Amino acid sequence: LIERVARVDEIVLISGETGTGKELVSQAIHYHSQRKGRWIPLNCAAFPAELIEDELFGHRRGAFSGATGDRAGAFEAGESGTIFLDEIGEMPLSMQPRLLRVLQEKKIKRIGENQERPVNVRVIAATNRDLEAEVKNGNFREDLYYRLNALRIPLPPLRERGGDVPLLIRYFTGVLCQ
Repeated sequence: LIERVARVDEIVLISGETGTGKELVSQAIHYHSQRKGRWIPLNCAAFPAELIEDELFGHRRGAFSGATGDRAGAFEAGESGTIFLDEIGEMPLSMQPRLLRVLQEKKIKRIGENQERPVNVRVIAATNRDLEAEVKNGNFREDLYYRLNALRIPLPPLRERGGDVPLLIRYFTGVLCQ
């Protein structure tokens, strides 16, 4: 499934419990794709609501206190590559319309700028939350959910993937014995 999804240049939503390997799947999709740019991971839960916009889109010098120079955000830094938006279900509701617009228009606007910049990045998002339930509860935008859910990869927990245990044992044995 990862190899098939990697060949299609579309948004991917990876869902599964914590620890199922969503980040590794995202990396595998990127490295099996035709994208030549970087793979940029960004944890949506790690940034305060007021900083996530700057992390994603960057800023112009003087846009706010401490903005001493222009700064590219993840969407510009990931040009021709992939942005991995981990914990997308944690993204503040106030930021979701801006992300939706970028996904639709493929253009960003740095904080403090009026001009849009085109971007060419693939977005892979991941969540351990039930986004459909979050939509029903008003915590996640329905239109953003449908945009992110273009291609979905549900990851079962390890307890349901018994065949992976010997592979993991061999891998970790090799790492620990070096």
